[in-house]
Amino acid sequence: MSNSNIKTIEALNILLADYHMHYQKLRNFHWNITGPHFFELHVKFEEFYEDAKLKIDEIAERILTLRGKPVSNFSSYLNLSNIKEADTTLADHEMVATILEDHSALLNQLKIVTTAAEDAKDDGTLDITGTYIGEIEKTSWMLNAWNHRS
Repeated sequence: MSNSNIKTIEALNILLADYHMHYQKLRNFHWNITGPHFFELHVKFEEFYEDAKLKIDEIAERILTLRGKPVSNFSSYLNLSNIKEADTTLADHEMVATILEDHSALLNQLKIVTTAAEDAKDDGTLDITGTYIGEIEKTSWMLNAWNHRS
């Protein structure tokens, strides 16, 4: 395995940890949302965590494709992730703001993965990161629009 593939695998494992933490936070918010925006956000958070669940599998499979080993226990996720756990008592707008913070962390890690994949001339990983970046940017725009309404 080349040194550049090792760097890509390491960066992907951090991204995998980030997505696991993000996924769990979305489940937390889905379960604990209350208030006047319950119905719209309950459904939206479920949509988000289902998407994160798919991405977790895709990232792990990409690591395996590169002949690496995906991290697969929560202690590793807690240690590696740029994303931290959230309280269960946040208000709806705080939940959305927290998701936007997670998006920033995910985008930062995706850029690190992209740089490593570019160095390795790894088009498969670049295809994944480009798609994820575009999706997060669009979702962030929509969440910002929701969070800044009167």
